[in-house]
Amino acid sequence: MNRLNRFEHHRYVGLRLNMKVYDCDNQQQFDQLNNKIGDIDYLGLNLIQSFSPDSIDEAKNRGFKPV
Repeated sequence: MNRLNRFEHHRYVGLRLNMKVYDCDNQQQFDQLNNKIGDIDYLGLNLIQSFSPDSIDEAKNRGFKPV
């Protein structure tokens, strides 16, 4: 089970650059997210989002599309 720093308790993480939501339990999607993030501080730029409840449906309600 992979998680981003500061998002350890969130399965679904959205990236506002492309309005996509990534499932961190899916290794392929987690690798895609890590490659997009790279060394840029997207958290500091407020471009990474978690959802409550932590579900794909909530991400869709907020305008994010699944990868």
